[in-house]
Amino acid sequence: MIRHKHVWPWMIAAIGFVALVAAAGFRATPGALVEPLQREFGWSTGTIGFAMSVNLALYGVTAPFASALMERFGVRKVTAGAMTLIALGSGLTVFMTASWQLVMLWGVLVGLGAGSISLGFVATIGTRWFVKRQGLVTGLLSAGGATGSLVFLPLVAKLSEAPGGWRTAAIVVSLVALATVPLVLLFFREHPADLGIPPYGADEVVPAPPATGNAARLAVDGLKSAARTRTFWFLSTAFAICGATSNGLVNTHFIPAAHDHGMPTVTAAGLLAMIGIFDLIGTVLSGWLSDRYDSRVLLAAYYVLRGLSLLVLPQLFDKQVTGFMVVFVVFYGMDFIATVPPTVALCREHFGMSAPIVFGWIFAAHQLGAAFAATVAGITRDSFGTYAPAWYVAGALSVGAALLSVGTRRPAVQETRLEEPALA
Repeated sequence: MIRHKHVWPWMIAAIGFVALVAAAGFRATPGALVEPLQREFGWSTGTIGFAMSVNLALYGVTAPFASALMERFGVRKVTAGAMTLIALGSGLTVFMTASWQLVMLWGVLVGLGAGSISLGFVATIGTRWFVKRQGLVTGLLSAGGATGSLVFLPLVAKLSEAPGGWRTAAIVVSLVALATVPLVLLFFREHPADLGIPPYGADEVVPAPPATGNAARLAVDGLKSAARTRTFWFLSTAFAICGATSNGLVNTHFIPAAHDHGMPTVTAAGLLAMIGIFDLIGTVLSGWLSDRYDSRVLLAAYYVLRGLSLLVLPQLFDKQVTGFMVVFVVFYGMDFIATVPPTVALCREHFGMSAPIVFGWIFAAHQLGAAFAATVAGITRDSFGTYAPAWYVAGALSVGAALLSVGTRRPAVQETRLEEPALA
């Protein structure tokens, strides 16, 4: 029984990791298809960037509602439905002929699907299944989401250059998404209580809450309650900057920016994949640190280091020195999404068991920042012929996020007690 109760939480975390890697990889693949789409359809960087912005925005805005839907209908049903949406959005792109279709398919369908399996999903698993090692588990799952989006890129870039071009990549993405559905339906479980076991690190079984209430209202009430605290606004603003300087800028525009400086697309995609590998190490380490140290200080350090790396990136592109670029990849990769575990930890400290829905809204801010950056960076490239201004602004904003993180107050017991009933 002891072995059984210890194995199941980690098995659930492993299934969640696979789903997150897949969903994030599918959502990010347009970053490797910018050049092929431009060659075939003649669309501008700004036009393709807008489709990616819709994807990023919906990816974030969907998160709090997806967390509420998981509370109402269950994680398995929501996750299986989300993977089906991703499969449809990717597969139908082979028939598109106009840019608005790219917006509807990759932007809307894939954005909604991937947004339902995002960092709100991470917070749900961590809160339900773990009492101890929450930071470590959050780090592992967060790394899965970010790493999947980057490691998939070299494969997609390679497929886009094979016979069939980018359409081959889109079909492969669709088939892999469909293959993930049975894994979730057959093996995932909703709550430890469904198996008669306590969460990892607890001694008593926690009864599963009844699936009642309107999911949309639950999500909106969560926002209303959390918005009355300064902590929510500081974390949301900092996380919006995090999204702008990671998914919005680097994830979306690193490859075309590198191509501007003569770097082959496949090589640039390989560097992004390396960022994903080092991100896995950095985010897991961040989760371990979040179990032991002040999350506010960790966030401040991460944002300052990110800002410095982005400020020097234009010079690295100009010099095209492989050794220097590898140093950037290691440095930035370790910090790419290391901000997630301490942000989730602060949500958990301030908002208790309501953390998944509250974090869903904070993650929505993250993706709105990413969407804004994806569009503005594309317009910057079209207007100035270079991405350099975008890198400099992103570096300065990251330092501002560090200041917001330090300004977040220590959690008060009274604040948590006041907020939880409104979210229940």
